[in-house]
Amino acid sequence: MAVVLQRAEAKAAPPVRLAENLRRLRQQHGLTLDALALRCGVSRAMISKIERGAAVPTTTVLGKLAAGLGVGLSQLVGDQQAREPVLLRPEAQAAYRDPGTGFLRRSLSPLFPDRRVDFAFNSLPAGQSAVFAPHQRGVEEYLFVSRGEVVVVVDGERFLVGQGSSLFYHGHVVHEFRNESPETAEFFVVIDGNGAT
Repeated sequence: MAVVLQRAEAKAAPPVRLAENLRRLRQQHGLTLDALALRCGVSRAMISKIERGAAVPTTTVLGKLAAGLGVGLSQLVGDQQAREPVLLRPEAQAAYRDPGTGFLRRSLSPLFPDRRVDFAFNSLPAGQSAVFAPHQRGVEEYLFVSRGEVVVVVDGERFLVGQGSSLFYHGHVVHEFRNESPETAEFFVVIDGNGAT
């Protein structure tokens, strides 16, 4: 599994759908650039650059935008599918890479308009971290480490999750993934937003 994902990682393109999805979601919510900036704490200039495809946001900025719009990260970078069997080959999986840290998030689940479950593969280089803004209340996350170890900080509480271990936590608080080890960590996260309020 890791070998296939690493090969796909090398071919990963910039999140081309991000600009279109961000603009569409902002307009669906009836928000101007200024209104979205106020709602999510991201500058108007940065939102404009992302919508024009002129900038790739950091993980923190992407999380703030998703929280401000009440959607998951994959809804910002991926395509919705019809609710039927869907085979997502590596090249069709929506991928996002943080330009500063190298954190990679690849959506492994299709996006259905009537369900809010997201299954994602994550790769975090040694010594790096990824901070996520709170999701809506009721969002739950399940994390499984397949390689290395990850420190997960949930609302200030620290959990060391080693290879083969899993962690459940609520996503409506600030949460951070840290790789304090000397090797790249790989982990899977299932985000269940069906209980979101």
